[in-house]
Amino acid sequence: MPERNIDFGKFGAQGIKGHEAVARQLDALAGYIATPITARRGLLARLHYLTRSERARAAARAAGLTATPRTIRAWFAGTRSPSRANLAAIEQAYRTVRRENVARHLLARLNRDGRGTRVEIHPLNQSGVSQPHQRVVAFRTMNVRRWDRIVAAWAAGDDSGLDEAWVDQVVDLGSQWRQYEYVTNIGFAA
Repeated sequence: MPERNIDFGKFGAQGIKGHEAVARQLDALAGYIATPITARRGLLARLHYLTRSERARAAARAAGLTATPRTIRAWFAGTRSPSRANLAAIEQAYRTVRRENVARHLLARLNRDGRGTRVEIHPLNQSGVSQPHQRVVAFRTMNVRRWDRIVAAWAAGDDSGLDEAWVDQVVDLGSQWRQYEYVTNIGFAA
């Protein structure tokens, strides 16, 4: 797209794409298990989350966890340990299923019956940019009322869909919206 930044960071600016910051904040609100999967407690917590019901097991299979029930029982018992590939598959399946499970609840809290949620946009870091190339980019706040597409893309793990949904919201900033394509952080609470 011609209206997007093509050569970001050429003069030393630092930041991340706005939709990546939104995804990071939504992940923080999702409340993942804090114990790492490499610790036995973290592994057991994730396995329990993925196998506690038939619906959870079906969602885990759909998310890519292909281990047999016998293997999962051995992991629970501690007689076998999952390989690195299986640990990665368990973590990915857990995050996918967790996102799907909390998406509906999170969407209701963010939309707040049409009132929306206040979002803080922290501009990109220009400390590495020489003075003549710096531009004035202020801290901004905006109220996002339509979170449906954003949360749906986040829950599905659709990066390009999340980018498009976020840009549709940022356009509400007016003619300066392109200055906030890359940011240091985006903060909101639900």
